[in-house]
Amino acid sequence: METGSPDGTGTAGAAQATGDGPVWTGLPPGLLRMRRLLLVVWLGLLTLATALLPGLLAGPAWAAFALLPLALLVWGWTMLERNWRSWRYAERADDLLISRGVLWREETVVPYGRMQLVEVTSGPVERYFGLASVQLHTAAAATDATIPGLDPAEAERLRDRLTELGEARSAGL
Repeated sequence: METGSPDGTGTAGAAQATGDGPVWTGLPPGLLRMRRLLLVVWLGLLTLATALLPGLLAGPAWAAFALLPLALLVWGWTMLERNWRSWRYAERADDLLISRGVLWREETVVPYGRMQLVEVTSGPVERYFGLASVQLHTAAAATDATIPGLDPAEAERLRDRLTELGEARSAGL
């Protein structure tokens, strides 16, 4: 099941038009760019340290260990994209679905009436990339869910909509 859009945006093109099924929305590509940049920075530094320290202290042959972090960087580059494509969410009439996972698929269903708190967070790196996360809190800690890497305007819209639906659904409790 394809979750990314043909144009690479990961959002509007990710919707499935299958009759009664949910309309899935993928995450924007800014999250993938941010994670790839962090991967390159950290593994680049590790590659330099692995090449320089053993190379200077034990001889140039030991600098070959720098190939290990480079191989990890290449593998991580592709795995980050697979993970990014696996994340999606769908707003339904009574609940919010969040699906993620490459090897082990996990789908979380959060009923609107059970939501206690919906918050939008954005750390310094996320703000630099123009991203925000929506975190949903319920009475059961096991059903707390997060949607990472959203556009801040979409995160605020989703927060407001979920809060409104949550208040309307919990009125009868």
